[in-house]
Amino acid sequence: MNRAALLALRGRRLLDSLHNRFFNERNEKVTQTLLLLATALILTVLIVPGQRFHSAQYNAGEIAPADIKATQSYLLEDPSLTEKKRSEAEKSTPFVYNFLPAKGDDLKNRFARGFALLVNSRSQDNTDHVQLLSKLSQEFGCPVTPVELASLEKIRNTRALLAEIGRVADSIYRYKLVNDKTVFNEDRRHGIVLYESRSGRLFGAGDASITAIDLKDAAGIVRDMHVSGIDRKEAAVVKGLFLKALKPNLTRNQTATDAKRAEARSSILPVVYQIKRGEMIVREGERISDEQAIKLNKIYSSSQGINRFLAGTGIFTLILVLFYFPYRFGRKNIRKFNPALKDLLFLSLVTILLFLFLKFAFIVSSAMGILFPQIGTDDYFYLLPFAAGAMIVRIILNSEVAMVYCAVTALLLGVLFNSNLEIVIYALMGGIIGAHGVRQCQYRGTIYTAGLKVSIVNLALAIPFQILSDNLFTSQTLYILVFALVGGVVNSIVVAGTVPVVENLFHYTTDIKLLELASLNSPVLRELMIRAPGTYHHSILVGTMVEAAAEAIHANPLMARVAAYYHDIGKISKPLYFIENMCGGENRHDKLSPSMSALILISHVKEGVELAKEKRLGVPIIDIIRQHHGTALITFFYQKAKSAEDPDARNVEERDFRYPGPKPQTREAGLVMLADCVEAASKTLTDPTPSRIQGMVQKIINNIFIDGQLEECELTLKNLHDIANSFNRILSGIYHHRIDYPEPAFKVSGRKKVVEDSNREQAKTPSNRDEEDKKVGGEDLKRLGIHR
Repeated sequence: MNRAALLALRGRRLLDSLHNRFFNERNEKVTQTLLLLATALILTVLIVPGQRFHSAQYNAGEIAPADIKATQSYLLEDPSLTEKKRSEAEKSTPFVYNFLPAKGDDLKNRFARGFALLVNSRSQDNTDHVQLLSKLSQEFGCPVTPVELASLEKIRNTRALLAEIGRVADSIYRYKLVNDKTVFNEDRRHGIVLYESRSGRLFGAGDASITAIDLKDAAGIVRDMHVSGIDRKEAAVVKGLFLKALKPNLTRNQTATDAKRAEARSSILPVVYQIKRGEMIVREGERISDEQAIKLNKIYSSSQGINRFLAGTGIFTLILVLFYFPYRFGRKNIRKFNPALKDLLFLSLVTILLFLFLKFAFIVSSAMGILFPQIGTDDYFYLLPFAAGAMIVRIILNSEVAMVYCAVTALLLGVLFNSNLEIVIYALMGGIIGAHGVRQCQYRGTIYTAGLKVSIVNLALAIPFQILSDNLFTSQTLYILVFALVGGVVNSIVVAGTVPVVENLFHYTTDIKLLELASLNSPVLRELMIRAPGTYHHSILVGTMVEAAAEAIHANPLMARVAAYYHDIGKISKPLYFIENMCGGENRHDKLSPSMSALILISHVKEGVELAKEKRLGVPIIDIIRQHHGTALITFFYQKAKSAEDPDARNVEERDFRYPGPKPQTREAGLVMLADCVEAASKTLTDPTPSRIQGMVQKIINNIFIDGQLEECELTLKNLHDIANSFNRILSGIYHHRIDYPEPAFKVSGRKKVVEDSNREQAKTPSNRDEEDKKVGGEDLKRLGIHR
């Protein structure tokens, strides 16, 4: 194939690549649009039924604008008949009377204590009559006048008087004493219930055999009372006090009666009748009657199709706006906000399930008001896991996506809960704190710690909400504070149960998953250890180096270490074609052309990606495997191909000897590339002193930097300086020198003793070589823009 044909073929391939890329991007945009519309539609269906809408109202006396028929069958309440039945039930409710059993001895004892007070007052020289009157009034249970006091002081023989008082009181309280016998008899004909306050039992409901007297009858009995030993005036005073001291023991309890009536009224269910489909309700031009107005309002309150359609359209449009424009802002302005199609599908599913769960919880909380009327319905909102969505997104994706997601969903949650601004603030702050709490979540316990942080911010928000609503010093505040604290734990429980499902369903790699992959007993690493032990050892060392470097530049040490363990798993299929696994045997590349050798080396990246996909190691690990060589040049075989005695050697293309890339896109990928090259180059040092290691590290980093491999991974020059220092420290520890052993070590081989020369001399580093190494290292640092 001549050069022109080769260029034409490459041009055709480039056009095909651009064409496929255009259509792939177009298909992805179509898919994203459909996903957006589907998500908005489902959320609209969830939100719309909870909103309040206005409907047409028809009033009695208006003129019907058209013939109106029932479009379907309805069950309609008859308010007049319902009210009639409830009134009848209310009127038939018996009156409740409080009954307090009384004895004549009680009244006799009160008079006895009163006379005792008088006897005591006579023995005192200075008697306070005002105080005495107060005490007598308290004992008799009625006010005592000074005239009555003067008459009582004249009585000396009280024993016979008290006996007569007890006898008359017993004769009166044999009956039920009421205030007005006429009113009582009317109530008894209607029906009464006696309530004994001491025992708390009801009895005598509607009993016509109850005999009662009123205070007038009692006055006649008292007038016939025979009082001996005192004159007529004092007797009249005693009888008057006796009547005033008498208290009815059967009285109507109006509060209990009203409660019984309300209970009877509420026990009557609404009376309904059916409107048949097609039934004519009112004709055009007719004046609407009360009954027709009720029917029309029932029909239009049950079918608000047009209003619901318009409201649904508004909600749907609002959701599209809230989803699209923050997404576009994030893509254009937030560096790490770049969700793929799978991520968008995950966000859509999480949002729908969250809203579905909260909608169900909203309905349940409304029903809880019936079971626990002392707890306000809105109090249960503090229990709901508003922050769970943002926490899950932060664990699965990153902080940037979680922040945008939290802001958008908080607004929609406010709409879901009847445009409640407090819900917006509560969901937004809980989501922010929850997402911050689960950053770099490497253990399940981190989720519960984040839940406690959400509980604290929930509590901090609940108090000002109660102050603003002027309900701080009420019993509801206690319930709200408890629910706010428990709400954070509810969030953590939901997140802890959801994350493993998301990991398996979408094949995401979280920090928790990375800890599982970091186990050296994983099947892939064990196979690598058995089939390619040199590569395995190299990967472990690279993992140690990148973890220390990631901590130095504040990257993700766990991600870097795990990616380093798996970055060369593609060498499992052809381990003997890589120098670390040859173990001093023949070099198989000696029998291959340089281009074939380059293809074998390049193929380990592709095979590593395929194996990682097969083992479901996760997208971040796969990306680092794909990027850990970037587009670097395989210099040895390229130079070998260029120097070969081949007339077509001048046609050797450099890109045929470069890895396909892409270049490292993240700091962790850049770290793996640097550590991979540095660790491999360190094996070539014959005398790895700290100075030589430093020079070698700076040279490798410098070459990679100059080659442009770090252009897309956000590593700064300061980061490169910190990385170099970290590599120097790790490699110096690995290649440290040991002291001389005092005696040789013996090893038995068959019948002979073989002496190993273990008296290794410490490496002697001339001072001039130290100075030279430092000079070279300093020049490399200057080329990177770093001065020391």
